[in-house]
Amino acid sequence: MSVLKSLVEGIRGGSIEVVDLTSPLTSDTPILQLPEPFGNTIPFRLEEISRYDDRGPGWYWNDIHTGEHTGTHFDAPVHWVTGKDGEDVSQVAPARLLAPAVVLDFSAQAAADPDFLLQIDHVTAWEKEHGPLPEGGWLLYRTGWDARADDQARFLNANETGPHTPGISAECARWLAERSPVCGIGVETVGTDAGAAHSFDPAFPCHSFLLGAGKYGLTQLRNLDRLPVTGAVVVAPPLPIIGGSGSPVRVLALVER
Repeated sequence: MSVLKSLVEGIRGGSIEVVDLTSPLTSDTPILQLPEPFGNTIPFRLEEISRYDDRGPGWYWNDIHTGEHTGTHFDAPVHWVTGKDGEDVSQVAPARLLAPAVVLDFSAQAAADPDFLLQIDHVTAWEKEHGPLPEGGWLLYRTGWDARADDQARFLNANETGPHTPGISAECARWLAERSPVCGIGVETVGTDAGAAHSFDPAFPCHSFLLGAGKYGLTQLRNLDRLPVTGAVVVAPPLPIIGGSGSPVRVLALVER
């Protein structure tokens, strides 16, 4: 039997589960909020064109209004100044959009401390237990933050000092960008960086180091608790927007059961 036929039969027969890692996209989907004078993206919005009426009696359709970085989305290298000469979202090789994935679960630590940061030692300890990070694959960082995704205030978790959400230290972000074999990282938070990353050196190190190294980001993921620690395959095809810095994306994981 061919490999592709085996894959299709595995999905249809249930031996391969397709897990949706995508947050629903609605007008209530949480979005990043930058302070003045910086520009902000718009909330997602549908604008009805027709719905079985005199504007179009036999069909229903909408215009969509959204930003590239709204909801579950893909960050391309050109999104950040360090990657400004890199790929836009349409230039990412299709073969890189299907890749193995591992899950590093630090949800207990993030529940105890919303400013928890993943460190190099956390990753190397994980590797000693589970094996090396996957070549050309995704590091999916589970913090349990998806449980807050239906409430913008709880999701952004901001106070007078700014947002407080878990992330990755500057040292670890640089290590993942320069020394690890992964193609990118995936997180459950609004962006790949911690809420307090504006105060790091450099600011927003995941964006700065990973995108500058030609790697990618996936954000606002859900259902990472349904994935094995190793062995899943992630499918994450963004829209091929010419010149785009990113795109909403439906992220799926294939898991053998």
